[in-house]
Amino acid sequence: MTQVGRVAEICRYPVKSMGGESLRECEIGAGGLLGDRTWAVRDEGRGAIEGARTIPSLLDCNARYLEGASLGDAPVPHLTLPDGATLRADEPDAAKRLSEALGLDVTLWPRLPASDLDHYRRAPLDPSRAREQIRVMFAREPDEPMPDLSQFPPELMQFATMPGTYFDAYPMLVLTDRSLSTLAKASPDSKMDARRFRPNLLIESSEDAPYPEFEWTGRRVRVGGAVIRIESPAPRCRIPTLGFADLPKDPLIMRALVRETQGNLGSYASVEEAGMVRTGDPVELL
Repeated sequence: MTQVGRVAEICRYPVKSMGGESLRECEIGAGGLLGDRTWAVRDEGRGAIEGARTIPSLLDCNARYLEGASLGDAPVPHLTLPDGATLRADEPDAAKRLSEALGLDVTLWPRLPASDLDHYRRAPLDPSRAREQIRVMFAREPDEPMPDLSQFPPELMQFATMPGTYFDAYPMLVLTDRSLSTLAKASPDSKMDARRFRPNLLIESSEDAPYPEFEWTGRRVRVGGAVIRIESPAPRCRIPTLGFADLPKDPLIMRALVRETQGNLGSYASVEEAGMVRTGDPVELL
């Protein structure tokens, strides 16, 4: 085993695309961090589960659990709306209040079984504007290459998230502080912050590579008591360029990403062995 860093921060996002919570410890199971992305927002106008790519104001909402790290089979997050109002996701008027806050007709949903395919089905693109819509989704300029989506599971051509989950592709995203600082040097006028990239694990890297996690692709990594497999670099959509909280809107971030890494930052991971992870735990290549 080779130690390549330590866990600097553990981040969990109970509702897809809303702000989340920073934890001192959390169990990693087959579905990633316990309680991560257990709920999502459905845009009733589009008839599909959507995130901040199409509903940017979701980033101004926050979700957390009051129960702590030991959650039951059906945890219910507590939401904070942009005006500071709070509510449980399962309250009878939760969808109405969230719709009013977002200015959009939405509903809130816990994860449904993978067999409920219609729930997870992607809203269709306009065939006459599909390429343009994808460019907007991934914040690419006309002269920039489109993201390489061939590494994603083929199901994502039909479904907004992997059926049975609210993950875009894989259950975990890891990011090193070294990658973040490298990107900050490439875009010195940007306010670079890990919150823009929504990692589950922010790793304090001990390696010299500019983007260390890219070099771990295909490798098994022990993180505390769990073992994950680094599956691929993570193609970034427009979310890191959006403004929320104290972070300004910044299209220069995507320009730097395209120049530096073909638009990738951080890496997707699957889980091979469940276990507890704590801040400060060593990160080791197996």
